[in-house]
Amino acid sequence: MTAVLAIDQGTSGTKAIVVDADEGTVAIAEETVRPTYLPGGGVEQNPHELLDSVLTAGRRAVATAGRPIAAVALANQGETVLAWDPATGTPLSPAIVWQDRRAESICTELADSSAAIAARTGLVLDPYFSAPKMAWVRRNLTREGVVTTTDTWLVHHLTGEFVTDASTASRSLIFDLDSASWDGELADWFGLGTERMPRIATSDEIVGTTRAFGPEVPVAGLIVDQQAALVAEACLEQGTAKCTYGTGAFLLANTGLNPVRSSAKLTTSVAWQAEGQTLYCVDGQVYTVASAVRWLQDLGLVQSATELDQLVAADSEGVLCVPAFAGLAAPWWTPDATASFTGMTLSTRREHLVLALLQGIAAQVTELAALVGHDLGRPLTRLRADGGLTNSAALMQAQADIAQLPVDIYPSAHATPLGAAALARRALDPALSLKEAVGDWKPSTVYEPRWSADRAQEYRTTWAQAATACAAKGEHS
Repeated sequence: MTAVLAIDQGTSGTKAIVVDADEGTVAIAEETVRPTYLPGGGVEQNPHELLDSVLTAGRRAVATAGRPIAAVALANQGETVLAWDPATGTPLSPAIVWQDRRAESICTELADSSAAIAARTGLVLDPYFSAPKMAWVRRNLTREGVVTTTDTWLVHHLTGEFVTDASTASRSLIFDLDSASWDGELADWFGLGTERMPRIATSDEIVGTTRAFGPEVPVAGLIVDQQAALVAEACLEQGTAKCTYGTGAFLLANTGLNPVRSSAKLTTSVAWQAEGQTLYCVDGQVYTVASAVRWLQDLGLVQSATELDQLVAADSEGVLCVPAFAGLAAPWWTPDATASFTGMTLSTRREHLVLALLQGIAAQVTELAALVGHDLGRPLTRLRADGGLTNSAALMQAQADIAQLPVDIYPSAHATPLGAAALARRALDPALSLKEAVGDWKPSTVYEPRWSADRAQEYRTTWAQAATACAAKGEHS
């Protein structure tokens, strides 16, 4: 048996694929999950809906594939948490989603320790990460049971085990980056010192077995979704980078065995533990990408994302957009920043706004790419790209032009589950290298820069001034 069931449990849906080592992806099933958006920055999911989506999508994919599977792999959201009863697996709270901001006050209380926390964890003190949300659950919802990230709860339902993986644990703010282990003192700071924490497994380790999808098979390949895509796109060596263009954009670069502390306010995490080694990555986020395009749709400016390339102007005619619709992440870390369009005149049309928005997304990713190069000690030479909005030639060409980098488009829409599947294959056959498990891939399209270096630099300078103004306004709001 060479087929692996790989499940990507995400924010707005769960995707399950069956991937065969010889034939590639042979079955796909998707289930929608709907987060609930609450006043005060709350974002929650129903844990039963998450579990049902995993089981339903997984079983549908296996049935469609019509062949036995050798293992189940699971990629997860990274920072979404819930409380649950370890004896029964029953949820004791909603799942508090990574986007939830209600733990802001907990971070404020620890502001004086932010530098020490960053030095130990490689992360910025922010409610985005899991420990502040875990502390918020304990203060506001329940003291019962355990409080963990969703992967631990899902794996418990599949196998009965109590585990997470190092990439997920490293997104918590209570994980020591250098030793790749839980940090008891940091847990104390968040009021989590007495909590039972899951065992940290490697991503190429069999953590248990399950009968949830048919005959009993191993469960392996546990990893955070963005790191899974890094694996799939063969960013296995130091200095290689990819950007996923989904709801947001997530740029990750492999820093090898070096857990660099970013001097540019990026975050550093475990990329994965495999082949007996811990590899690290730096990452930066653009909060609104597909969600910014959806804003265009809501205004009636475009009917769907597939229309972008038909409606986009050849030139923005001086219109600039900073797409900070949900605040600015690295390097500004200004959650209260708001979006802006500048440079508009009476001759500005819909097509100029569409191009300005796409260029604004590409400009923000370019800033991240430059900062990543600074942390690596050398600039990036190419950027690999995946996600739904790589289908927009206008966006990808803007990315190549503004960043002055070739952009290689990953040929599959399933980078995240494919990365988890590769790690599971290595767990089944430790003689297989991760590079062999990933295999070779060729870009479906390569976008080369068309702008001159001077034009790109001029645009970046002007755009950065607009972004700084948005951040300053957010800080004073």
